[in-house]
Amino acid sequence: MPPRPRKPFSLSTEQARRIWLHAQRLDQREPFGSGPEATRAAVEQLGYVQIDTINVIERCHHHILYARIPDYRRSDLAQAQSFEKSVFEYWTHALSYVPTRDIRYFLPEMKAHREEPKRWSAVGAREETRKLLRRIRKDGALTIRDIEEELIEKAHLWASKKPSKGLLERAFYDGDLVIAARAGMVKTYELFDRHFQWEKRPTPASERQVTAYKLDRALRAQGLASLDSACHLDAPSKKAIAALIASLVKRKELVPIAIEGAGKTTHWATPEALETVPEPEPGLIHILSPFDPLVIQRKRAKLFFDYAHVFEAYLRPENRVYGYFGLPVLAGDQVVAVLDLKTDRAAGKLLMQRWTWLDGYEAPALKAAIEEELQRFERFQLGRNETKPAPAEIDTKMPA
Repeated sequence: MPPRPRKPFSLSTEQARRIWLHAQRLDQREPFGSGPEATRAAVEQLGYVQIDTINVIERCHHHILYARIPDYRRSDLAQAQSFEKSVFEYWTHALSYVPTRDIRYFLPEMKAHREEPKRWSAVGAREETRKLLRRIRKDGALTIRDIEEELIEKAHLWASKKPSKGLLERAFYDGDLVIAARAGMVKTYELFDRHFQWEKRPTPASERQVTAYKLDRALRAQGLASLDSACHLDAPSKKAIAALIASLVKRKELVPIAIEGAGKTTHWATPEALETVPEPEPGLIHILSPFDPLVIQRKRAKLFFDYAHVFEAYLRPENRVYGYFGLPVLAGDQVVAVLDLKTDRAAGKLLMQRWTWLDGYEAPALKAAIEEELQRFERFQLGRNETKPAPAEIDTKMPA
């Protein structure tokens, strides 16, 4: 007779939300301390930090780290990437910063890409790529700006006019090159092994080990993980991860969770994650990136916060509810408002395009607390926290 399925452990939405906030380290004021070590620790806790080119305000990789490291400086990430080499860039569900300690779990993907390139950027013959690698081996690391060649018309919106860009990115996804430094969105490419100064590369993880890594990463960063949240934009991994979950539940290493309002969707957690349900430190306000891991999975955000973020930059102005670049505001354990902000770097101001309260949260005391956080947020946006702090000046006037 087959064993009876284990009854799920029940959690209220509030309990589930607080477990997730704790896993994301958004329930504490300074969970990682400060400096490059804090940057490394934050990336390791989150598993990856998404990189994006949009800079209406500060780019999301800096913004995500700033939300968890109050004294974060952009130079901390540069130090971690280029000198301490504790983080590196590669593809997760998007191009991301990933802990170098996890690099062996990405080596199989690099090998698979070499054998069968599948990125849009994987253009050009291998011999052309080898020529580029020989140049870097001889002359040192380079950026796309160091390569002089005739321009060609763009094949599509994101393609570079320099064909060598595709060669560099092919070698990057193949694991021959690594992004050794980044200045804005200009990347410096270096030979993979020379950058890390390994005599021998780490042993690539097996397929089973990669599956376990992906599940462990989700459980650590999410606290409570569903199959969909663990395999965000990675549907091919679902079958193997579902089998692993079943095995871990059978061994009582994972607990099935029924969250209030989740219907038939089951979540899982380690027994340790359920031992306490921490409360956020009082008075915490976070202005989040629209690419923050707390909000990027819409269905999950809707379940936990009753708020599903919509990135409205691609919508017509008349169809926008929150604005072109709305940023969710987390107060304690609730998303209370969405601010459409824009950084006017020439004028040295953070512009308030639109302020939208979510139902039931508008209150003078909360508005004052958010405005105080906006002062700090502006100093970060304009780089004033990189050197000597300067008085903040926020233009909160609504556009006509």
